[in-house]
Amino acid sequence: MSLVQARLAMGVVLSVLIAGCGASPPIQYYMLNSGVTAGKERPHLAPNLSVGLGPITLPEIIDRPQLVVRTNTNRVVVADTHRWAGLLKNEIPRVIAENLSQILGSANIRYYPQHGSDTAEARIYVDIQRFESVLGKTATIDAIWTIQRAGSKEQRTDSTHVQEPVPDESYDAVVAAYGRAIFAVSQAIASTLQVSEAARSTP
Repeated sequence: MSLVQARLAMGVVLSVLIAGCGASPPIQYYMLNSGVTAGKERPHLAPNLSVGLGPITLPEIIDRPQLVVRTNTNRVVVADTHRWAGLLKNEIPRVIAENLSQILGSANIRYYPQHGSDTAEARIYVDIQRFESVLGKTATIDAIWTIQRAGSKEQRTDSTHVQEPVPDESYDAVVAAYGRAIFAVSQAIASTLQVSEAARSTP
């Protein structure tokens, strides 16, 4: 092979490599959204008290920018090109706070860390123990929460298991299912808060 032919061959190889690099799929970013829809009838499950939400705890495996989906009992996929627009440890309490604000009819729902130093009449600590999905099947959240009144050692703890269908194998469907599941968790937390407040008002 002549020097000219060698240079041409090298040029072709470099062109292919550059084209291959340029063909990398773009990164898609996703946000969690409140599950409350405009105009939907919303029961007021508790008085208009001030509530501080968080901090929350998450499984280490999902505390990362990428979405994580389960493929079978022992295997998960970290989807590098499908990422959360914000940290889940911030986004989940934000969405729960938005949901609670609508469910309870209160503007006094504040969430950690944005308002972590604020005093509140009631503080809610949430432990997300399971936050996983299977493309085209389900999105599952297991959560435990504790409600504590300011200046009191009394606590009320409750939990829920929520599973929402994922109608297709897209990541958009997964994120939408997570939004519905978080709304169901928010409703359960609101119910616990209602029971806690009712117990306090009983002589």
